Amino acid sequence: MRLLIGFLISCALPAQTATVESNVIFGMHSGLALLLDVYRPAKSNGYGIVVIPGSGWHAPMGYDALPLKQSKEFVAHLRKLSDAGYTAFVITHRAAPRFHYPDAVEDAQRAVRFVRNRAGTYGIRADRIGALGGSSGGHLVNMLGTLDGKGNDGDPDPAQRESAKVQCVVALYAPSDMAKVDTPFGSVTVTAFLGMRPPRPNARNSIEARLYHDASPVSHVTADDPPFLLVHGDADRIVPFSQSEIMEAALRKAGVPVKLIRVPGGGHGSSFPGATEKIEWSGEAVAWFDAHLRKQ
Repeated sequence: MRLLIGFLISCALPAQTATVESNVIFGMHSGLALLLDVYRPAKSNGYGIVVIPGSGWHAPMGYDALPLKQSKEFVAHLRKLSDAGYTAFVITHRAAPRFHYPDAVEDAQRAVRFVRNRAGTYGIRADRIGALGGSSGGHLVNMLGTLDGKGNDGDPDPAQRESAKVQCVVALYAPSDMAKVDTPFGSVTVTAFLGMRPPRPNARNSIEARLYHDASPVSHVTADDPPFLLVHGDADRIVPFSQSEIMEAALRKAGVPVKLIRVPGGGHGSSFPGATEKIEWSGEAVAWFDAHLRKQ
């Protein structure tokens, strides 16, 4: 199976692309290695993108389970990033049912810090890093764009001294307000990830209310956040389209550059199943990164 995934990935990238560096350890947690794959373009434009596939914040528990970084969600779309010269870092993070919030968020931040700390090695700018994610991965890149992400100057690990804030975000069909993901599958997945049920409407000061608030990207939006491109199908039965509308409204209110692309009839997933209009979202993503990540 792993050989098949590797074959699919190699076919999706241009023939002239440099080799993919697999299983780079970007952090450790209690002896558990956190892995990422680095996709180097044939000709780098000097910018890096942290990519987080969707998984419902969950991963299989078997010894033969594939890492989240080997998800097929973005395989066909990495070519557009590579053709445009972007170096992509596709990551694995700790996941439910073994791990819960904020583990996945902390791992996503660790990945950004690791990439930023080693920017010279990868030939990219440390001060201009983008993020791309879908579904639960979209939630995580939204967090990377909205959380402060300040590093710890006194940490003995130099990577932990780096900022985890990214400078441009592309989020597909992503949760933004965790208490309002009210579809059957979506709400069950959120509950399992957060480790508790949603708060009751009148329990604003409860532990549940505070946790759901803290885990929601929309709660952390401020005027200094980076530009956001949001793409979402309006027939999504897992993460409601309203989740991206909520995020767009909060970003606009804060004065943050944002664009929401509505996919008519589109369901949940990178192919937007059922869409009545075809959308080349990977091209839109590249254009967004070109316009907002590379402009400085």
